[in-house]
Amino acid sequence: MQEFPIDPDSKLVDRCYALVYAAGRKRARFPENCVQIVDSREAALAGANEAERRYPAVVYGPSRSSEGLRLYYLVEWLEN
Repeated sequence: MQEFPIDPDSKLVDRCYALVYAAGRKRARFPENCVQIVDSREAALAGANEAERRYPAVVYGPSRSSEGLRLYYLVEWLEN
């Protein structure tokens, strides 16, 4: 799934667990306002709600886009 370079020495962006608000699971990047960072895999799985379109994931970010938005990139969707 990873389509972008990850800098292991970066202090600005990081991999983290999150709940992602999305219409579906086809996109690979999300604006900051669609991503809720959580503490753990368990918290992401517990907070998931498909009816509300909140999906558990591992994301990488935030990163600045060329338009000035802060984006998170999908690393993987989490499953129970």
